[in-house]
Amino acid sequence: MSKKALFVWGGWDGHTPKQSAETFVPLLEAEGYAVTVSNSMDPYKDAALMRSIDLIVPIWTMGQIEPEQERGLLEAVQAGAGVAGFHGGIIDAFRNNVTYQFMTGANWVSHPGGCIPSYTVKITDKGHDITKGLSDFDLPNTEQYYLHVDPGVHVLCTTTFTGEHGNEGNVYQPGTVMPYAWTRQWGKGKVFVAAWGHTFKDFDVPEAKEIVRRGMLWATRA
Repeated sequence: MSKKALFVWGGWDGHTPKQSAETFVPLLEAEGYAVTVSNSMDPYKDAALMRSIDLIVPIWTMGQIEPEQERGLLEAVQAGAGVAGFHGGIIDAFRNNVTYQFMTGANWVSHPGGCIPSYTVKITDKGHDITKGLSDFDLPNTEQYYLHVDPGVHVLCTTTFTGEHGNEGNVYQPGTVMPYAWTRQWGKGKVFVAAWGHTFKDFDVPEAKEIVRRGMLWATRA
């Protein structure tokens, strides 16, 4: 039987939610997934649908989630559906919903310097199924993210702030090593998050795209 994935996209257009969904839907379909795509969060309220979903990919920046929508999402993950996402689509969403943030393992704080020429993402767990065989990589012409991260997550990748960009007044310390991709458990469900993905252009970098693809496969209900 095919695995079932639900993509829910929306929120701030600057994070290219529709194009980002369109980047990964074909990759899952190529793996044999039956994919449902929605630009509304109302599917989260459909208990029968959510029981059938094996993977949830939220791509919704900021915005507000209704209590019934949030409850449906969190209960589905606790019951065993996986959740996988990237950047603002998952960790700059629903800023008043702390239980949602607890589930994702982090929340976005800042992008010092805005769009910067380049920075490096370092793979720190080279033995994990999501990162095995891949090398450190650079992300060009994009943003580097400062996050508040749950210390209980399992870190796969990090990035280091050099102090070259956006540090007026020493608001953050140069040399800070920031978790940048991780996994965690939420009830019976597996959670994968990558901090990159400001726009779909970040996924022109093969490693950035491949880690997220593998993260989706890993998070899927077994």
